[in-house]
Amino acid sequence: MNFAHGGLFAVGAYAGWLAYTRYDSFVLGIVAALVVTFALGIVIERLLIRYYYARPKEDQILVTYGLGIVLVETIRALFTSENKLVPTPDWAGGAVQLGDLVYPQYRLDVVGIVAVTLLVVWLIIFKTRLGLIVRAGIDDSLIVEMLGIDIGRAFMLVFALGAAAAGLAGFIDAPILALTPDVGTLVLVQSFVVIVIGGVGSFSGAIVGGIVAGEIVSLTSVFAPDWAQVALYLAMALVLIVRPQGLLGVVGRA
Repeated sequence: MNFAHGGLFAVGAYAGWLAYTRYDSFVLGIVAALVVTFALGIVIERLLIRYYYARPKEDQILVTYGLGIVLVETIRALFTSENKLVPTPDWAGGAVQLGDLVYPQYRLDVVGIVAVTLLVVWLIIFKTRLGLIVRAGIDDSLIVEMLGIDIGRAFMLVFALGAAAAGLAGFIDAPILALTPDVGTLVLVQSFVVIVIGGVGSFSGAIVGGIVAGEIVSLTSVFAPDWAQVALYLAMALVLIVRPQGLLGVVGRA
């Protein structure tokens, strides 16, 4: 249970922004966001998180939530609370005509980046030895360790990869939203809602939950902007009442 992803989202956004503005390369910004948050994820996992694997999930939530606050306030101390504007890359400028709708080119490119990222994550989880070890370790880490596999090292890599994914998302999102230290706070809350709707522990559920949540917020924003977030939480409450494990979750998996 990692509630520090909001802070890691912001770290990746600022790391990418620094590289992008200094070297005028959006690709280099992506690399910086990935490398910085991946390295930070390893440090955090080795120094703190690994001591919480065997503790109750409430402890994991509290420590990662507190860690997220530390990351955000560290960014604020280094860069102040002043908004930073991240320019859209030249290759993604302009707009695209989709029927009667004029849509920003960069947002369409983001859809492509998200699709590629999801494919890479899926391949890691379901088609690599690391993914197999982690999935087995979540169900029974003792048996995995008895087979001579260092499950702690696998968990470290997965935590770091999760941190890198959050950092990448932060930088990719930066040209759409103004960059502030708190940029990851709303995203963290919405991500939690997505997981609850889709189902904890379900990769496909996370994708479906994200699409459902996105459509709810977008459509509600058109007709009743003030109710957009309310509609999202109402949808989550409805799912919890009708199907507590989420749309594609498995009973007892958490």
